[in-house]
Amino acid sequence: MRAAGLGLGLALVLGVLASPALAQTKVPLTREQVLSEIKGQDVELRRRAAAWLGELGTMSDAPVLLQALGDDDEVVRLLAENSVWQVWSRSGDPDADSLLQVGIEQMNSGDGPAAVETFSKVIQKKPDFAEAWNKRATVYFLMGEDQKSLKDCDEVIKRNPAHFGALAGYGQIYLHLNQPEQALVYFRRALRINPNMTGVRRVIPELEELLSERRKGSI
Repeated sequence: MRAAGLGLGLALVLGVLASPALAQTKVPLTREQVLSEIKGQDVELRRRAAAWLGELGTMSDAPVLLQALGDDDEVVRLLAENSVWQVWSRSGDPDADSLLQVGIEQMNSGDGPAAVETFSKVIQKKPDFAEAWNKRATVYFLMGEDQKSLKDCDEVIKRNPAHFGALAGYGQIYLHLNQPEQALVYFRRALRINPNMTGVRRVIPELEELLSERRKGSI
C-alpha cells in the first residue's frame, strides 16, 4: 500500500527538477558517482542522485534511498521516497512491469476484480516481486477483503521487510478491524523506516491517547 499525501511534495520536486541550477548538472553519471553524491555535502548533488536512482536504479539501490529518507533537505527526502517506489516497482521483467501498470490503472479506475486478476498474473509470473503482492493487498483492502489483504501484506514483508507502505497498510487494516494496539505497532514500524509519513505521524499520538484512555477505564 502507498500512503497518500505526496501531492504537494511532488509538485515541489518537479519544480526543483526543472530549475536551472539542477538542469545544469544533468550530465551522464555512473552508479558509483550517484552513490557517492547522495551521501555528500552538496545538496544539489544529493537531489540529483536521488532523482537519478528513481529513473535508473534497481532494487539493490533501495537501501541507499531508504537512508536518504532521513536527509536534512526536504526535497532530497521527497525525491528519495518517490524513487523508492520507482525501484520497488521494477521486477526486472519488462512484461511483468507492464502488466503491473495495467493493474494499477484498473485499480485507479475502481475495477477491483480486474485489478486482482491482473496482479495475480504478475505474482504467478514473478512470485518474488514484492510490489505485485503489495498492489494486490491494496486492492483487497479497498474491496473490504481485510484478511486477504493481511495475507498479501505478509508476503510483501517476507520479500521486502523495509516496505513502509505495507507496514502502514497493516496499520490501516487493523484500525478497520478495531485492533488499535496492533495498528499502533505497525504504524510505529512504518514511521521508523520512513519518518516522512505525515498521516502516520499524526495518527500515532491519537492511538496512544485512545489506548491510554482505555487502560484507565479498565482500572
